[in-house]
Amino acid sequence: MSDGYDAIIIGAGIIGAAIGYELSKRGKKTLNVDMLPAAGYGSTSNSCAIIRVYYSTLDGCAMAYDGYYYWKNWTEYLCADADEDLAAFHETGNLVLKTALNDQLRGTLAHLDVLDIPYEHWTDEEITRNFPFYDLSCFAPAKTLQDPGFGKPTGGSIEGGVFFPKGGYISDPQLATQNIQRAAQRVGAEFLFNRRVVEIPTRDNRVQGVVLDNGQRIEAAVVVNVAGPHSCKINAMVGAERDMRISTRALRQEVAHVPVPEGVDYAGNALVWSDSDAAIYARPELGNNILVGSEDPPCDEHQLVDPDSYDQNFSDQWTVQAMRLAQRFPELGIPNKLKGCVDLYDVTEDWIPIYDRSCVDGFYLACGSSGNQFKNAPVAGKAMAELIEACEAGHDHDADSMRFRLKHLDHKVDLATFSRLREINQDSSFSVLG
Repeated sequence: MSDGYDAIIIGAGIIGAAIGYELSKRGKKTLNVDMLPAAGYGSTSNSCAIIRVYYSTLDGCAMAYDGYYYWKNWTEYLCADADEDLAAFHETGNLVLKTALNDQLRGTLAHLDVLDIPYEHWTDEEITRNFPFYDLSCFAPAKTLQDPGFGKPTGGSIEGGVFFPKGGYISDPQLATQNIQRAAQRVGAEFLFNRRVVEIPTRDNRVQGVVLDNGQRIEAAVVVNVAGPHSCKINAMVGAERDMRISTRALRQEVAHVPVPEGVDYAGNALVWSDSDAAIYARPELGNNILVGSEDPPCDEHQLVDPDSYDQNFSDQWTVQAMRLAQRFPELGIPNKLKGCVDLYDVTEDWIPIYDRSCVDGFYLACGSSGNQFKNAPVAGKAMAELIEACEAGHDHDADSMRFRLKHLDHKVDLATFSRLREINQDSSFSVLG
């Protein structure tokens, strides 16, 4: 390992690995530093890894649609050998129920129409035909287990949904990250594990590299913060937060894995499911299970925590998510042995990430991406690499935001959408949906 690099990337999750890959392809000498033992071992490893095209902003939808094609053509993106063990993309499609809470998806579909992204309207009869075991009664608003109205229909029924054929999920997000790591190493990138960054020295408001927990100093003109739930601590090391209008923080999350009831043909019809009426999303999980996450309704407590010290045990939140799915899926059993995961999101106030430079020269931000940006990693890697090159060449991104041209559709993403200086985006879902 060298004592000097063009860029040091703090973090080797899915987006950190992708940034290392893209900068290395541009001829930069890069080093990803991670405090864990391997790529993708942090919050990425517990990502639900859903691939979808629907977001609350036009640029969010555009990035996701572009990203879909990298997952669809994963081998090509990685320039991988034919015999390499690659993460599998299960292209099941995605179904989002039309509800009052998401305004029947009118705003999202308007973005998709502009971008010519395909979708299909499904009636409630079509949904029931595909999922005869589902109850389409309305249960909103979401409630806690302690509420006497929990689980009781509130009148009316779901009036259809929207099916997005270009979507699905990755069953092994850790393997996907290690696929990118190997691709990056093939073009010269280096990775260092089991080392924590403890200092980011500066001189005349420019980063000089990093200092590690073993005392080693590594020089670099560029440092990129992709530290996931630790991003706020990394920003504080260098004073990057002093002009940020949008902040990042570590949010504790639980995901439940529940078994499919015996005799139900779930696997044959299974897809990724988003249900704002019941306040959950779900997808198939290995071992004939269903993965169930929360869509963060107001009644669910948001637990902002210290990423180095938080409760990793299941709580009532696991049970409420499983039982919200059981509202929709009455034959579902709730097991005594709880399975799933407890981990952290790195989120901003509006759940839209920050892809930006900072007020410290040479220090860049790819933060606040947890929960809804796994699918965008290849695109985010390319956008950050282009942004870094432009800013290091003298472009004033704060005064004239860079527009990043996507590969698979005729659209330029205005990176001001993801600026640290933006106001809170009131068009956001303010949830994991982004």
